[in-house]
Amino acid sequence: MPPKPKHLLSTQSLKKSEIEEILALAKEMEPYARKEKQGTRMKGKILAALFYEPSTRTRLSFETAMKRLGGETLSVTDASTSSISKGESISDTAKVISQFADIVAIRHSQNGAAKEFSLGSEVPVINAGDGVSQHPSQALLDAYTIKKELGKINGLTVAISGDLKYGRTPNSLAFLLSNYNVKFRFISPKELKMKPDVIVHLNRMKIPYEETTKFEEGMRGVDVLYMTRVQKERFKNYREYERLKNVYVLNKKLVQKVNPKMLIMHPLPRVNEIAQDVDGLKNAAYFRQVENGIAVRMAIILTRLL
Repeated sequence: MPPKPKHLLSTQSLKKSEIEEILALAKEMEPYARKEKQGTRMKGKILAALFYEPSTRTRLSFETAMKRLGGETLSVTDASTSSISKGESISDTAKVISQFADIVAIRHSQNGAAKEFSLGSEVPVINAGDGVSQHPSQALLDAYTIKKELGKINGLTVAISGDLKYGRTPNSLAFLLSNYNVKFRFISPKELKMKPDVIVHLNRMKIPYEETTKFEEGMRGVDVLYMTRVQKERFKNYREYERLKNVYVLNKKLVQKVNPKMLIMHPLPRVNEIAQDVDGLKNAAYFRQVENGIAVRMAIILTRLL
């Protein structure tokens, strides 16, 4: 009987040893990610990038990562062009794709879609974002960025701000960082508070956290500010989105006034929540996160296939 595929579906399933293995391997992959070296370890292997929901960074990052490793990619970027639009189940699609590719990265608007896909897949499945649920590769590159920029993860206070209800990156990062000795501060409007399952998990793990609606107060004294956009596509009520979309806006003046040394992160895309005058600050790391994503996703692919 062949071994079970090594899926990556959520950050909750990752042990600290697995996280550290991926972060260490990502550091080794940096010269390949920067095109200083050309990898060959995935020669003859194919990544299927199935993106049934819009994506720029994640899809291109996975495709670039596979090519930097010497592999090839197949892509689906529109659900209307796939057999899913004809009513084919996610599980049946997985059985078919398993015959074409050695590994799959899937993004889907439906919560739990990646897990459902994995049940029918004969090859490793990487969750590249499913609904408002999980985005484990983003959380891993976020952790890698924090460690690279600040030299550590243990002992830090991490503020996560914005849409904590509908955003999949905040809860993925919170679950992942709960493997370390950290403190959290969650900054959001009451309508967009952190998901209950995250709060239950942190209480169970005895990870300290605070919740506040006050943006400026929430930034004080933190080591990391992780900004997120309000998720327009998740709102059923457009007026509610319009009311909340600009509730927290970070600009250079506010950074310098409140906490000029904090690391500023964002999973991107940003809309209005970070002003462009923040981009030039040395501690603004969100575009470096994008660069780090290639090396981290190279490491993820390697740990799934080798």
